[in-house]
Amino acid sequence: MFRDVRIFDGKSATLSRSSNVLVRAGKIDKISTSEIAADDAQRINGDGRVLMPGLIDAHWHAMLVRPTPMAALANDVGYTNLLAAAEATDTLMRGFTTVRDMGGPAFALKRAIDENLVTGPRIYPSGAMITITGGHGDFRQLHELPRVIGGPPSRMEQIGGSMVADSPDEVRVRAREQLMQGATQVKLTAGGGVASPFSPLDVSTFTEPELRAAVEAAENWGTYVAVHAYTPTAIQRSIAAGVKCIEHGHLMDEATARLMAEKGIWLSTQPFSDLTGASALGPAEQAKKQEVVAGTDRVYALARQYKIKTAFGTDVLFSQELAKQQGALLASLTRWYTPAEALIMATSTNAELLGLSGPRNPYPGRLGVVEEGALADLLLVDGNPLENINLVADPTRNFVVIMKDGKIYKNHLSGEAPR
Repeated sequence: MFRDVRIFDGKSATLSRSSNVLVRAGKIDKISTSEIAADDAQRINGDGRVLMPGLIDAHWHAMLVRPTPMAALANDVGYTNLLAAAEATDTLMRGFTTVRDMGGPAFALKRAIDENLVTGPRIYPSGAMITITGGHGDFRQLHELPRVIGGPPSRMEQIGGSMVADSPDEVRVRAREQLMQGATQVKLTAGGGVASPFSPLDVSTFTEPELRAAVEAAENWGTYVAVHAYTPTAIQRSIAAGVKCIEHGHLMDEATARLMAEKGIWLSTQPFSDLTGASALGPAEQAKKQEVVAGTDRVYALARQYKIKTAFGTDVLFSQELAKQQGALLASLTRWYTPAEALIMATSTNAELLGLSGPRNPYPGRLGVVEEGALADLLLVDGNPLENINLVADPTRNFVVIMKDGKIYKNHLSGEAPR
């Protein structure tokens, strides 16, 4: 029982009156401004603090936060999983109770979290990124070429980080493999990327028939395809193939933004505003990152102008220090949005995007809201984040209670024991 809390429900720009919230069996059972009878409940006295939904990061890489690209390939898989488990715990303690994993072998980590072997957020996994020879996500070195069709998998494919597919049939197989392992959505890299050594930003990778093969495979499983894409050509080709969500989009133009709005395509983008974390990249990759960062203001301006469905994510890679700024990255959205708009995006809007996974959704129920019947992923905040969103940038101090699935993982308040 949370007593005397003001509620940010994930959808409204205002707080409720002083309320009481009862959680039972992992869900929000009752919300009332009056006393709720529940003699068996543990009581947490909010003293007017703000109760809000757990935060959602719509573009996360649970397996790739701490290792460098080369370490991810070289490390023993067991060690990589232990690194990721430690980072998962830190992620939850930052108040992010759910992440949409957009590439990497996160299936085992998700299972361990769901079975309470590891403390961490809910994970909506994509599995391996699907790419082409020389595309974003192809981390093979030149001495590993040529690729032998039907030959043994490369190291990056062995560990499930990314999969190379160079025809519609190969794309179809790779997509189905991820779905077989439990992918909630399928991720393709439709254009060049920053971190990959042989992948210029301007290059468009998959052909439309190749993209369509992935879309058909995903739709047969009741879910959708999201693509990494920066440029107008990569984005427009993906939309023509039936892709439902564009990741990044920082180099899009006005015509592309208009098309996304007309077709109801989601934009899952990130507030890249500096080169923090670029030290893990080579000079060429740093230059590509600078080009992407330069497009951040424009992509948010176009998203607002054309009212594109926009999700919040961070896309932190290869930097434990940058991951600690996950909440600060959310707070930085106030460069383009009000605090309420930013928090709504990181809660109920992101939850709406997660819902595109349909029957592949591993966590049936409502996320991102504080409503009766919703899943009990909750934060109790010492302060009002609608007035001061920077509170989310210091979760250690300001998130006094963190709950996921009705279980308390952090409680810095004294509460009455159940009677």
